[in-house]
Amino acid sequence: MALNFQQVFDKIKQIGKGAKAHQENLEALREHARHVFEAWADKPAELRDKVERARQADPNLRCALPLDENLDRVHPAPGDTNSVTLLAADGSQILPDRHAALQYSLVNVGAIVLRPGSGQAPEVFTDSSLLFGDELYTETGMVSNEAIEQRRDIAERKKLLDLAPDYPAPLLALTDGPVELWGAKNGGEDDYRRNLELHKAVLSQLQAKGVTVAGYVDKPGADLVVRTLEIATLSGEEVDKNIRKLHPLRGVNDRWLFGFLPAGARSAVFGLQSSSRAHYTGDLSLHFFYLNVGQARHPWLVRVEVPKWVAEEAGSLELVQAALLQQCRIMGAKPYPYILHRAHEIAVVKFEEKRQVEQMLELELRAAGVEVEDGSNKQSAKDLPGRSRK
Repeated sequence: MALNFQQVFDKIKQIGKGAKAHQENLEALREHARHVFEAWADKPAELRDKVERARQADPNLRCALPLDENLDRVHPAPGDTNSVTLLAADGSQILPDRHAALQYSLVNVGAIVLRPGSGQAPEVFTDSSLLFGDELYTETGMVSNEAIEQRRDIAERKKLLDLAPDYPAPLLALTDGPVELWGAKNGGEDDYRRNLELHKAVLSQLQAKGVTVAGYVDKPGADLVVRTLEIATLSGEEVDKNIRKLHPLRGVNDRWLFGFLPAGARSAVFGLQSSSRAHYTGDLSLHFFYLNVGQARHPWLVRVEVPKWVAEEAGSLELVQAALLQQCRIMGAKPYPYILHRAHEIAVVKFEEKRQVEQMLELELRAAGVEVEDGSNKQSAKDLPGRSRK
């Protein structure tokens, strides 16, 4: 038996005993958050000043930065748009495994172009980048998993940039996840800094080509706006001395807070206050809004990230909103942009394909007279029949 079910069962019973009290406490926090939200909804400038003060106390503060709109502003669903050209890219990666016989990495990007209402079939593209030998190393040693994931994110947007000139405007380029490049933002992370500059360069080139860019975050768990409401409830002294430790609304998330949005509607646009604000400046500064892509009886809140050059154009925001709603309707009861779903299907590397790549690489190396090491004994033991585990 691989699992001590008695210990797990005891813990589950313990969780059950406290579940009702936890739910009641959460409901009380939600009610408090709702009151704070309503009290500050028409005071975005004052709230922005509070966020700026909090940022001085903690430069790594991550929250929403109110702009000029009221916090509770509702933008109804616009009409459908069939004139836009939709581009989407998604990526997958095989990370280096020191227990494997071969040390390599693979970044695979799938892209798709759709022209809704045109009657034209979607066009699909795949770019596969194999890293081997010295390509797996940086000045500080073997490339990190995080750095390869950053390369994947950059490759996704670079593919969109490569495709953009071949299609008529208006162009909307979508990726799954934030526009922000994730990774270590401070300290001596040279890989991150290099990748960040590449990432920003691609975004700037997309802007120069007139491409509307957006990142789609499904089922967001963030509390960006809620964190801003927390700051509103704190005194100046509390902000200056204990901002990192004080979370009076912990447990409440933005997805719940914006549950008042009708089907198809989006929220006000917010700036993103985070440590990355120092890197994404000017037209690249990061913004976001919440969008209800569900139905009246089954709401579904998502977060959409856009750079400043998109956030400041009402027409671009309407284009993003309309296109996402249209794409989500295609997927029916489980709304998610169809074009992103297809991009993922194109990008994913199946197990059989992974094995085929390894066999091709091993055969080529042996044909060149290069010694190929065995995999680790630990991996061999894991691969024994009856010892696999999920």
